[in-house]
Amino acid sequence: MDTVRASARWIRADLRARRGQALLTVLSVAGIVAALVAAATLLEDGTNPWRGLFERTRGAHVWIHTGEAPDLAALRGLPGVVRVAGPYRTAPVTLTLGGRKSPVALREATTVPPETAAPLVREGRWLRVGDAGGAVVERSFAEALDLRVGDPFPVTALSGSSHPLVVVGLAETADQGFYPEWTPGLAWTLPETLTRIEPAPGRREAVTGLRLADGEDTLPAVHGAVTLLDEQIRRMSTWREVRASMELDNRLLGLLLGLFGVAGLVAAALAVANVTGGRVLAQTRDIATLKSLGYTRGQVVALLVTEHGALGLVGIALGAAGGQLAAALTLDGLPFPPLSPLPLLAIAAGTAAVVLVAAALPAWRGGRTPPIPAAPAAPPRGRLSRLAKLALLVRLPPALVLGTRDAFTRRTPAFLSIVGLAVPMMMITIGLGCWATLDDFLRRPERVGQAAALTVHPGRLTAVEAARIARADPEVRSVHPGSEVSALEPRQTRSVLVRALGTSAAPYPLVVAEGRMFAARGEAVAGQGLLDLLGVRIGDRVRMTVGGTPLIVRIVGRVVEPDQDGEVLSTGLDTLAAKDALPPQFHRLVLADGADAEAVRARLLAASGEALEVRRTVNPAERLAVIRVVIVALTAVLALLGLANLLTAGALGLRDHASDLAVLKAMGLTPRQVAATLVTGTGLLVVLGVAAGTAAGASVVGGLIDLQGHTSGVGAGIGRTPSASVLAVAALAAIGAGLLVTLIPARRAARAQVPVTAR
Repeated sequence: MDTVRASARWIRADLRARRGQALLTVLSVAGIVAALVAAATLLEDGTNPWRGLFERTRGAHVWIHTGEAPDLAALRGLPGVVRVAGPYRTAPVTLTLGGRKSPVALREATTVPPETAAPLVREGRWLRVGDAGGAVVERSFAEALDLRVGDPFPVTALSGSSHPLVVVGLAETADQGFYPEWTPGLAWTLPETLTRIEPAPGRREAVTGLRLADGEDTLPAVHGAVTLLDEQIRRMSTWREVRASMELDNRLLGLLLGLFGVAGLVAAALAVANVTGGRVLAQTRDIATLKSLGYTRGQVVALLVTEHGALGLVGIALGAAGGQLAAALTLDGLPFPPLSPLPLLAIAAGTAAVVLVAAALPAWRGGRTPPIPAAPAAPPRGRLSRLAKLALLVRLPPALVLGTRDAFTRRTPAFLSIVGLAVPMMMITIGLGCWATLDDFLRRPERVGQAAALTVHPGRLTAVEAARIARADPEVRSVHPGSEVSALEPRQTRSVLVRALGTSAAPYPLVVAEGRMFAARGEAVAGQGLLDLLGVRIGDRVRMTVGGTPLIVRIVGRVVEPDQDGEVLSTGLDTLAAKDALPPQFHRLVLADGADAEAVRARLLAASGEALEVRRTVNPAERLAVIRVVIVALTAVLALLGLANLLTAGALGLRDHASDLAVLKAMGLTPRQVAATLVTGTGLLVVLGVAAGTAAGASVVGGLIDLQGHTSGVGAGIGRTPSASVLAVAALAAIGAGLLVTLIPARRAARAQVPVTAR
């Protein structure tokens, strides 16, 4: 018991003597654990908003859109089907609010929510008898349009007739993804209201949901539905597509946090090992005294591991709470369950094991310290390092030669310091590469299919009139007609997006990453996600079904496609409408260099008498702006790790050469030269670590980003390495900060009186 109390007093005294270093260790471990917990929270399936919505609304696994109401009895007999939702009649309408037009799917609903796929009301109430002009609006769509409960809004049917509606409630659903990633918007209204707005049966379609006993295996039900309904199917979606669309880029952010967290954990382990080893060397006499007082080797090891392991455990507790908070802020307040106990326990236990092992290795060496009579009083001696010999050959000043010699007096701590600085610097460089990639997206949006700054929908005008008005604007460089349709992929198990942009003779300026651009009818380019989904390569032919009509195209190239997880087929308008001269649904406008998109949009609206619908193209980099904040936060954590290593290296250098300071001053070195000797010893490790980390990060960052792009469906070819000037500034800033941190204690030690310093 006395030993325990004595050990506790010794630990408290040691921690008080080095409060700054202890705080750095706690904050570093906390930052790494927070990154890992946030990454696991974002990557865990349960954090996807779709999971909670699907369970609470008892959602359907498959949604089928048909022209006529299907045979419900036949659908209930399909393999695996346990419940059928609908069929619900739905009609396409246009919502006009504040001069902005938005497509809406108006779906019929009863006053009693169904047992399957029942929308979850978040604000207001559900439909009641007598709500002839009432509608419940999907929540993300309402937030995008700033609609609140009680607000009136007009909708326009395909016939051109306008009908006023009032928002009676806002609801969430697992039927489709969030707006605007998933369009059109969705609103529910009573059957009689839907009939009044769109009385023509040919302009409506039926939507039917299938809830399966085994949601993981949707193929039997999908194949059965395709066989049963054949050409009636207009499009089809499964729960996997909805779940993917609701991720809101969380997976990309989670992967980035995970990468930084794992690399940071390695750096933290090196920092803990370095700190523990430095304390063992600095406390050799204290440890020897403990041994002489009766402490066994195991007790000394346990004492050191307890001290440094406790700092790690405090950091783990803080990091676990901070990681959950960071994930909540990242999800922008969306409700999600906390991280499951198993992954949270795995992160905490794994980090604790790494910290304890990192502390145990140098502690074991400390346990072998002999009692006071045999305790070494001087630092290890040896031959000059190659760098020290080189410094002598080039006749550097004596202070620099001595500092170069001191850098590698203890080679293991020197190696740990170099690697401990290289790993954080490598991750900082990778973060700068992510930043450079986002900047490249913003500067050159055409690289991600965003060459057109504006999209014009005809609205009340014809497609020809819309194109004429757009071409008349002096800052519009080119106008490209386009249409989008849903198509069943060859196995007819799900729908994909087919987009017609321009014509085969004058295609939209997509940047082709592999192959070439389509140049004739029957040719198309595809995103990486579609190539992976279909299992095809460039040069293969694919057959899809568009509205019951087969569409056979040859894929001649791959483009970087950020929409729909890359599951997009792009072709010419003449290929999509080879049989029927269909008018384009919209026009993409490529503006002149330096043109103000908002000014062009205002002129087009004025020229058309507000008849056109003009939308600004949203660059995918704008949705990923939160990554910049994450990079800054993680850079700060990694800087703490580097600082912890520097403090250890500086303290160890001062400890090893404290007795040399008197000799150096006696030899005639000024305090400034003595400080230069100490700074050179640690600064050389800083330069080597920063240079190695910068070079390693610059060599892998492009490949890592391209790998993520390939696996996410966007496609490779998007990664950018930071410019040479940015890398130079980052490296010089890191080296300068490291030298500044080292200079402060070195100057204080060099100015001390010789007897005090020698003692």
